Amino acid sequence: MAKELEGRVALVTGGSKGIGLAVARRFAQEGARVGIVSRSQDNVDAARRSLAAEGLEVYGLAADLLDAAESESAIDTLENALGPIDLLVNSAGAAKRHEPENLTPALWQQTFDAKFYPSLHVQHFVLQRLAARAAGRRAADEEIGAIVNIIGTGGKQPTSTHLAGGAANAALMLATVGLASHYAALGIRINGINPGFTLTGRIEQALQIESERRGISREQALAEGQSAIPLGRYGRPEEVAEVALFLASPRASYVVGAIVPVHGGAGPVI
Repeated sequence: MAKELEGRVALVTGGSKGIGLAVARRFAQEGARVGIVSRSQDNVDAARRSLAAEGLEVYGLAADLLDAAESESAIDTLENALGPIDLLVNSAGAAKRHEPENLTPALWQQTFDAKFYPSLHVQHFVLQRLAARAAGRRAADEEIGAIVNIIGTGGKQPTSTHLAGGAANAALMLATVGLASHYAALGIRINGINPGFTLTGRIEQALQIESERRGISREQALAEGQSAIPLGRYGRPEEVAEVALFLASPRASYVVGAIVPVHGGAGPVI
């Protein structure tokens, strides 16, 4: 049976941990030549060793994607190693949580620097390359590439400790849908995923803040959080990765500008 992404080149930002690592694993399993980018070389090396133990080889490099020039350089390096990028999954960036009274203008800026701009930088330079390739496509319905932005439900459903992060997510959703509408005519599909609470290292910060602000244990915060989800549990990174695989694959050839919720039924349905 043919693998869905055989021969395709995929870049996964934030690919050394959590959802990004799960996406890199799944894409490699489906035959893609995968490159991962993270701010930490140690994390990149650890991810590569973990995947190599499963028989999966990925290319990895460290880069600060908030720096536009460094983002472009990382893309150049990856393409020199693997070939032109066909698929991009943006999973980089984690917005820290803060109590509203502690949100200073500097913290709002830091949050957008952590979540919004790194995704936009990488997407910009990948889109430049895909658009240039689109000029030579053979048929109007030939797909040139696909982009999937991992965003978050906080952009649609505000919570008091995630206001700045939610605002960055909302901005990224708007950019995703707007760019998708423009680039679809070139055979480039752009979509997004809004994960809800997912069992990664990032959720620990949310649980810690919740336990401290309410004077309860982490275990109680986790149990209460999961009880509020219709499915009764938090999601797994692999479940988000499966949706990313679908959106990047030919099976989603008519899906453009969608923001897919993956939250177990907890939150907005669109």
